[in-house]
Amino acid sequence: MEIKVNYLENLRQEAKFDDFSVITDQPIRYKGDGSAPGPFDYFLASSALCAAYFVRVYCNARDIPTENIRLSQNNIVDPENRYNQIFRIQVELPSDLTDKDRTGILRSIERCSVKRVIQNNPEFQIEVVDNIDEDAQALLMGGTVEGDETWIEGKDLPLERTIANMTGILEELGMKIEIASWRNIVPNVWSLHIRDAHSNMCFTNGKGATKEAALCSALGEFIERLSCNFFYNDQFFGEAIADSHFVHYPNERWFQPGPNDELPAEILDDHCRAIYDPDGELRGSHLIDTNSGRAERGIVSLPFVRRSDDATVYFPSNLIENLYLSNGMSAGNTLAEAEVQCLSEIFERAVKREIIEQELALPDVPESVLAKYPGIRDGIAALEAQGFPVLVKDASLGGRYPVMCVTLMNPRTGGVFASFGAHPSFEVALERSLTELLQGRSFEGMDDLPPPTFSSLAVTEPNNFVEHFIDSSGVVSWRFFSDRADHAFCEWDFAGSTEAEAERLYGLLAAQGLEAYVMVHEDLGAPVCRILVPGYSEVYPVEDLVWDNTNMALIFREDILNLHALDDERLADLLERLEESQLDEQMKIVTLIGIEFDDNTVWSELTILELKLLIELALGQHEAALERVEMFLQFNDNTLERERFYRAMQAVLEIVLDEELELDDFRRNLARMFGEEVLTAVIGSVTGEVRFHGLTPTSLGLEGIDRHQRLIESYRKLHAHRAARAERQAATPVQ
Repeated sequence: MEIKVNYLENLRQEAKFDDFSVITDQPIRYKGDGSAPGPFDYFLASSALCAAYFVRVYCNARDIPTENIRLSQNNIVDPENRYNQIFRIQVELPSDLTDKDRTGILRSIERCSVKRVIQNNPEFQIEVVDNIDEDAQALLMGGTVEGDETWIEGKDLPLERTIANMTGILEELGMKIEIASWRNIVPNVWSLHIRDAHSNMCFTNGKGATKEAALCSALGEFIERLSCNFFYNDQFFGEAIADSHFVHYPNERWFQPGPNDELPAEILDDHCRAIYDPDGELRGSHLIDTNSGRAERGIVSLPFVRRSDDATVYFPSNLIENLYLSNGMSAGNTLAEAEVQCLSEIFERAVKREIIEQELALPDVPESVLAKYPGIRDGIAALEAQGFPVLVKDASLGGRYPVMCVTLMNPRTGGVFASFGAHPSFEVALERSLTELLQGRSFEGMDDLPPPTFSSLAVTEPNNFVEHFIDSSGVVSWRFFSDRADHAFCEWDFAGSTEAEAERLYGLLAAQGLEAYVMVHEDLGAPVCRILVPGYSEVYPVEDLVWDNTNMALIFREDILNLHALDDERLADLLERLEESQLDEQMKIVTLIGIEFDDNTVWSELTILELKLLIELALGQHEAALERVEMFLQFNDNTLERERFYRAMQAVLEIVLDEELELDDFRRNLARMFGEEVLTAVIGSVTGEVRFHGLTPTSLGLEGIDRHQRLIESYRKLHAHRAARAERQAATPVQ
C-alpha cells in the first residue's frame, strides 16, 4: 500500500492512503501542539486493534457476543535497549465461554497481521528517487523474478520473461503497481491481489501453482483489463475526455441513430441484431455510451472482426459493457495464447451455466487419473485435512468441452463452492479449477459459502449466474451431488500447439452454429484480444439493453452532481423522473450515475431512497419525507451517524406534522437524546435552512471527489498513450 505524507503546520503531518487521511502530531514537550497521537502511538495501537479485529471475526462467525470481551495491550520496554520491547496482550473472556472457544480466540489473536509482520523482521529500503509518482514498479518485488527460466504448459514464454515484459509495459504507462496480499493456504496453490497504488479501484487477482505463475496471472489480467477499458466500465470519464477526438480508442467510430431513434445501419450485423433485438424494441438511444454521455456525438462503436469471413462489424461500446463484463478478454505472450485463454474462459462460463441451470450431475475423476497430477492431489488432500470434503469432477459433458470442476463442501455450515476451469490441456484445466477455488480465500472465508438447494427457480434465476460469474458465490442444485452422473467420465485431451488449440476452440463454436467476433489490442505492447460470441458468452440477459441499461445514468447524472445548485423547479423535475424510473430505491447513487464517490462519505452510501427523501425535505414535502424516513430506518444499511440523524428527523417531522404539538416543548430533550449538532441539522433540514445535509457540493467538474479523480487520472495515462501512438502511426509514411 502506498502511503504519501504531507507536511502540515508545525510538527503535524498527514498520511494519505486510499480514501483515508491520518493526522499525527507530537506532544507539547517535544514542541508539538499535542493535537493528535504521534506516529509511534499509532504503531502501538495498530497491533492491539488488529488483535481485537481477529477476535471479533472469530466471535462473529460463531455468534459469540463481544460485549463482555475486553482486550488490552501493554508494552514492556527493555531498560537497556528501548527498541527491544515485549507486547503483552491480555484478553478478558466471559466465564461461560467454552474451553474450545477460549482456545479459538487465543489462536485468532495469533493470526494478527501486524504481529506477524513484526515477527518476520520487515526489511526497510530507503532511497532517493527523482519523482515518486514515476517510480512505477517500486512496489512490485523489483519488477522481475530472478533465477532460471521456468516454462509451464499453456504459456509461450517463460514466467520470468513474461513478468519482465508485463512490468515493463506498466512502467511505461506510469502505473504504480503494488502487491496488496498473497495467499498460499495449501500446497501448490498461490493467489495474490495487485492494484494501482494511485487508484485502488484498478485491481486484479492472480492464481497459479507457483508464486511466479500467480504473479503472471495477475499482471496479465491487469493488462487485459487496461487494454479493454474494463477498469472504467460505466464510469464517467469527465468532460475533457468526453469531448476529445476519441473517447475509447483511436479506431472507434460514431454513428447517428435514425430520425425515429432507429439503430444506425452501420452497427452490428443481421446475426447480432436477431440476438440483441429479437422483439424490435432496441433503440439508438439505448446504446449511447455511459462513459462520455455525449448523445449528440451518436453511438460510439468499436471494430470487431467476424471470424467466419474476416468482415469488420461495429459493436456499440455500451452494448459490450452492459452484457459481457470481463467475459471473453485475455492477454498473452502471443496472440494465439491470448485467444486460447479467452476462448477457454468463454467455454468455462458457458458450460458452467449449462450445468448449473440444467442441474446436471457430473462424473467423478477416477483416483487413478488424479494420481497422474501429484501437485494437484496434494492441494486437495490439504483441503480435506482441514475438514473440507472435495469433489473432483469432469465437466466436459462427455468430452465435448475442455472444462473441469472442483467442488468444496463445508460440513460446519452446509455451504458449497463449485469452481470451474478450462483449457485444452486436461491438467491445466484441472489446476485452474483448484486455484480458482482458493483464489483470495482463507479457511475462515469458507464459512460464507451458500448451501445447495432443491429449488430449480433459485438456480435458474438470471442473477444466480451473475453471482457465479463474479465470485462463484451463487447457489448450486443438490442434484449436482448425485452419484448418478448425466454423462460418463472422459479423460479428454484438446492440447496441441497454441495455434492448433485456438483453431480447435474456434471450431467448437462454429460446430454449434455460433459466430465469434474478435478485437485485437496491441497498443500497450502485449497481444490482448476480446472475443464476443453473441447468444453464448453474455453474462447479463440481452433484455438489459432495453430494461436495465447502465446509460440510465445520463438521465440523472448532471442534475445529481449539480444538486445543490438546482432551484425548486428542477428539483421537483428530478424527483419526478426518479419516481417514474421505477428504479430499486435501495440502488446506490454511485451505481446509478457512474461516479466513484470517496469512501466513508454520505455520497458513497447514498441510495435513491435517501436522495428522494432529501429532495422532499428541500421542497418542504414533509408528509412524503416522513414516509421515506420510516422506510429508510426499516431498511437502513448505513452508518450509525446517519441512522441517528434520521431517527431525530422522524421525531421532529412527527412533531411538526401534529397540530397539537410544539417543537419548542421537545427541543431540550431531543438535544439530549441526539446531540445538539444533529438536532440543529435536522431542524434546519425541516425548515429549509439546511439543504442536503451531509452531501458536499459538487458538479460535472467532479471537484472534491478524489476517488473518482484518481480513477480518471489512471484512464488519462491510458488515453494519452493511445493518442501518442496514433499520432506516431499517422506520421509514419505508408511503405
